[in-house]
Amino acid sequence: MAHPSAKKSHRRYGSAYAACLCACAGFLLTAFWGPAAAAAQQGQEPLANPLPHPTSIILPAANRAPDANDRMEMQDQRLKRASYEAANAERKRQLDSDSALLLKLASELKAEIDRTPPDMLSLSIVRKAEEIERLAHDVQVKMKLTVGTD
Repeated sequence: MAHPSAKKSHRRYGSAYAACLCACAGFLLTAFWGPAAAAAQQGQEPLANPLPHPTSIILPAANRAPDANDRMEMQDQRLKRASYEAANAERKRQLDSDSALLLKLASELKAEIDRTPPDMLSLSIVRKAEEIERLAHDVQVKMKLTVGTD
């Protein structure tokens, strides 16, 4: 058995609900069948589908096969990309060897500094420190450089 308040609310809102349904139905009939009825009154053929639908989302130019110029451009891009990859691989190889040399020179410098007295600074220590500084700067520049990042 239904709840007693359900019957009361149905009675109270029933006419408003029915009026709303009638209004919606009238709107839908007018919106969809109104143009066809107006065309029939004027003696014209009603439109089969008044709303235009696109037949294709993809433009025909996107589906065409590449011509000779496009193929040549794609080949140039592949060659350029391959040369960039080769240049980046060479740069990485140089970074690896320079970093290994930098580590070797730094350990040699530390060993040489540990052997000398604290109040004495030799010319070989200064030259080795300058070489380490130059090599460290070169490594830093090579690390920032990347070829072909368009």
